[in-house]
Amino acid sequence: MSGSKLGIGVDFAFPTGNFGDYTDFGYGGSLQYQAPIVEKLNFTASAGYLNFKGKDYELPGIGTIEGGNSGAIPVKAGVRYFLAENFYVGGELGAAFGTTDGAGTAFVYDPHIGVEFPVSDGGSIDLGARYESWSNNGTSRFIGLRLAYNFGL
Repeated sequence: MSGSKLGIGVDFAFPTGNFGDYTDFGYGGSLQYQAPIVEKLNFTASAGYLNFKGKDYELPGIGTIEGGNSGAIPVKAGVRYFLAENFYVGGELGAAFGTTDGAGTAFVYDPHIGVEFPVSDGGSIDLGARYESWSNNGTSRFIGLRLAYNFGL
């Protein structure tokens, strides 16, 4: 599949490090636009929404405190390079805008790998994995998985 494409996908996030100490998992959706720059190299731009489920924890003498949810809108741009016909590596930079009071904005980067499976004349299934990091007065990191359908434009 060549030319520009627009993908719509579901995202899952599995927190690592300190972020995993107080967050169970994340889920959401995203849109990603791709346009060829040169052969095998695409420009990417993406935006979406991720919701993170906080962990419950026990306070002695008080009881169980329920973890809350927090959300963010990541907006990123980058490149995707096809190593083989359908297998790619890439990276994106951008910002994640918190949707809860006082959350602020974080710098985002994500190296990623994936594969696109053509399923029709203008469409493909896109399965990708990434290691994403958000920095704003501390760092939150997670392993992300994305399953999407790309439409040819």
